Amino acid sequence: MSVDTTPSSAHPRPVILLTEGGSRQHPGAGRARAAAAIAVVSWALAVVAVVLMVVGRPAIDELLWFFVVDASVACVYGTVAAVTLSRRAHPVPWLLGLAAIGGGLAAFGYAYDVYSFRPGGLDPNETIGMLQNTAWVPGTLALFLVVPWLVRDHPLRWEWLGVLAGSALTATITVGAILEWVRLSDLYWLSIGLGLVTAAAVELRRRFGPAEERNGLGWLAIGTAILAVSFVPVLSPWTWLPFWMTPVLHLVSQTVFPAAVLVAVLRNRMWGLRLVVSRAVLAGLLATGLLVLYVLVTLVLTRLLPSSDGLAQLLAAGAVAVAVQPARLAAARRVHALVYGDSSDPARVVRRLGSQLVGSTSVEELLGGVTEDIGRSMRLESVTVDADGIDPVRWGRPTEAPTSIDLRHRGERVGVLEVSPLPGEALSARDLTTLRDLSSVVAAAVAVARAGADLTELRVRLAAARLEERRVLRREIHDGLGPSLAGIRLGLQGARNLLKTDPEAGQALLARLQAELDAATDNVRSLSHHLLPPVLDELGLGAALTELSGRYDGTGLQVDVECDRFEGLDPQLAAAAYGIASEATTNVARHADATHCWISAVRHVDGFLLLVIADDGRGVDTVVRPGVGTSSMRERAEEQGGSLDVRPRQGGGTEVRATLPLVMTHG
Repeated sequence: MSVDTTPSSAHPRPVILLTEGGSRQHPGAGRARAAAAIAVVSWALAVVAVVLMVVGRPAIDELLWFFVVDASVACVYGTVAAVTLSRRAHPVPWLLGLAAIGGGLAAFGYAYDVYSFRPGGLDPNETIGMLQNTAWVPGTLALFLVVPWLVRDHPLRWEWLGVLAGSALTATITVGAILEWVRLSDLYWLSIGLGLVTAAAVELRRRFGPAEERNGLGWLAIGTAILAVSFVPVLSPWTWLPFWMTPVLHLVSQTVFPAAVLVAVLRNRMWGLRLVVSRAVLAGLLATGLLVLYVLVTLVLTRLLPSSDGLAQLLAAGAVAVAVQPARLAAARRVHALVYGDSSDPARVVRRLGSQLVGSTSVEELLGGVTEDIGRSMRLESVTVDADGIDPVRWGRPTEAPTSIDLRHRGERVGVLEVSPLPGEALSARDLTTLRDLSSVVAAAVAVARAGADLTELRVRLAAARLEERRVLRREIHDGLGPSLAGIRLGLQGARNLLKTDPEAGQALLARLQAELDAATDNVRSLSHHLLPPVLDELGLGAALTELSGRYDGTGLQVDVECDRFEGLDPQLAAAAYGIASEATTNVARHADATHCWISAVRHVDGFLLLVIADDGRGVDTVVRPGVGTSSMRERAEEQGGSLDVRPRQGGGTEVRATLPLVMTHG
C-alpha cells in the first residue's frame, strides 16, 4: 500500500481535440491567438505613438510624463497579458489586456494631437484627441480596483462584493470621462479609498489565506496601494505635492505589479520565465530606488548648499554609488522570494520540514507532510519518498521519468527521493542544489519513520511474546501446579479420616503428601526462577547462571558455566541474557537427550555480549518449525537490538548463539 497525498487541484494533462477535418487542435489555441493579438495591438499602438511624438517634437513638460506612462502600460501590460493568457485561462489577463490597449490608445491620442499641431501634420481629430483622457480609464482603474480580487485559485466568496464595487466604480468613472462630467474628482477620491481597501484585503490574504496562494500577494498589495495613491497629487488641494508625482508613481508600480500578477496567476506555469522576471523586476526596483535616492539627496543638498555650484549633484551621485551594492543585495532577496517562493530560501523549507518531524503523530502523516511541503515549496509536479522497509509515499502524479536523489542517513542509504518538474519545465541547477540540501532532512525523516515503524512492529511482537509466555504460565499452573494442589487437598482430607480409624495408614499417606508438596514447591520455585531469579538482581548475571546450572545437579545433565565479570550491566540486558540461557537450557533438558550442556557469556571485542548455549545431544532438525521457546529467545534478543541463531553444534548437538549490544549503566 502506498500513501498518496495528491492535492485535489493537481494539474491535468492538456486534452487534444479533433476538428471536423481531422486536424488536431489544442484547447488553448484560441487563447494563444487572442494573446498574440493583444500583444501585437498594444505594442503597435505604442510604437506608432512614439514615432508620432518623435516626429511632432513636443515641448518637454509634465504632460509628457503621462505619455510615457501610457506607452509603458501598453508595452508592459500587453506583454504580461499575452504571456499569462497563453498559459492559463483566467479573467485577469483579459483585464490586463484592456489596460494595455487602453494605454496604447491614450498614448496614440496624445501623440496624434501633438503631431496635428505641427505644420504639415495630420488633420486634427476631436475623437482621437479624446482618447488621451478616456481610453486609459477602464483598464487602469481595473488594475487596482478589480484585478487584485481576482488573483486567486480558490472561488470567490464575500470577495464578490469587492469585484462588484470595483467594476461599478470603474464603469461609472469611464462613462463620466466619456460624457465629460465636470465633477469626477469625488469619484476618483472614492476610487483611491476603495483601492486602499483592496490592497489591505490582498495583504490580509497573504497573511491568513491559503498557503499555496500567498506567493506574490505581498508585492501585489504594494503595487495596488501605489496605483491607488498615485491619483492623490492631481486631485489634492495641497500645492506642495508636485503634479509629476502621479505619473512617477504609476511607473514605480510597474516595477512590481506586473511581476506580482505573473507569479500569482501563473504560479506553477512560469515555464522558463522565472529568470527573466526576476532580473527585470530587480533592474526596475534598483533603477527606481536609486533614481529616487538621487533626486531626494539632490533636493536636500540644494537647499542646504544653495551656492554649491554642482556640489549637490556630485554628492548625490556619490550617495547613489555607495548604495548600489547594498540596494542590489536587499532587492535581490526580495525578488527571489517573489519569483521562487519558499524555494528561494532552503532554510525556510528546512524549518517547515523540521516542524513536520516534531508535530507528526504517525509515519504516514510525517512522510506525507514532508513530501507535500517539498512539492509545494519547490513547485514540482510530483514528489515520491521510496524508503527501504516503508511503503512509498507520493505527492502528485508524475507524467515523465522522475529525477532520483539518494537519501543517506549517517552514511547509510535509506531510500531515494524522486521528483518530477511540471510539464514543460526542467529542474535547474539551483533546484537540484536545493533538493540535495533537503535530502538530508528527508533522510532524517525516513530514519524517524523507520524507527517508528520498527518500534510499532516490535511492540506487536513483544505483546505476542508476552501473551505466549502467559499462556505457558497458565498451562504450567493449570496442568501442573493446580492438579497437584487439588490432589494434596484430597489426600489431606483422606489422611484426616484415616488418622481416626488407621493411624499407620494415615501417617504413610501424610508422608506421600509431604513429598508431593515438596515437588510442587520445587516446581513453583523453578517456575519463578525461570522468569527472573532474585540472585540476578542481587549478584549479577554470572551468579544467576551458576545458580541456574545448579538446578540440574542430580538430573543426569551436567551444566558448565563460563561468564566474564560484567560490572554495571544494564538490568534489561542481563534479564534478556538470563531468559535466553534459561529457555535454551530447559529445551536441552526436555528435548535434547544430552548429558552435557555449556553456557558461555563473554564480552566480544566489537562491544557485544556473546551468549552461547551448546549441548551434546541429538541435534536440531532444521526442517522443524521453531517452537514457542525458540521464538521467545529470538524476541528477547531482538528487543535488545541483537540477534539469535540456532544451529547444529560442531561435533554433535545444538548451539544457540545470541549476540546482544553491550549496554552498561555505569563504569
